[in-house]
Amino acid sequence: MNLNTGSSLETRSLLDELCNFDKKGLFDLGHPLVNRIVESFVKAAGIGAVQAVSREAYFTAVEGGADNSGGLPPEISSAKKNHLPGLRGESSNKSLEAMVKSTGKEALQWGVAAGIYSGLTYGLKEARGAHDWKNSAVAGAITGATLALTLDDTTHEQIVQCAITGAAISTAANLLTGIF
Repeated sequence: MNLNTGSSLETRSLLDELCNFDKKGLFDLGHPLVNRIVESFVKAAGIGAVQAVSREAYFTAVEGGADNSGGLPPEISSAKKNHLPGLRGESSNKSLEAMVKSTGKEALQWGVAAGIYSGLTYGLKEARGAHDWKNSAVAGAITGATLALTLDDTTHEQIVQCAITGAAISTAANLLTGIF
């Protein structure tokens, strides 16, 4: 009897943990701001890595099935030229190294963007006492400008464009959240 009771308590606590997973989050680092930044970074970095690997797998499959982009649409054949510049027919070790570096960079960019945006929106909400489109616009602008700085040969025009784009996208997302 005691064994059955013990296993049902373990099962129940596991089910409780799974049901309350969204409420607690992945990390408990002692402060809600730090928890939110780290959790956003980890989730977005994982998504960025999966996206980068799946894109490279797609281009590898497309390149393997077509000769010099013969029957490919122009947007795919031009995009193939820009993916993983480190892959130029070298050995598989160099190709793998280039893919890992590219995936890592992209995962880091996604993670930094999510961490900055999430931390800024949380901080602005706490500082202003309200969560509205203004917080989203400021957080989006700062995040966009920060991401522009991760690009190669960044100009001030690109920084301003990315800041405006980030502000517009995050504001639109905030405003559309209430509608849908």
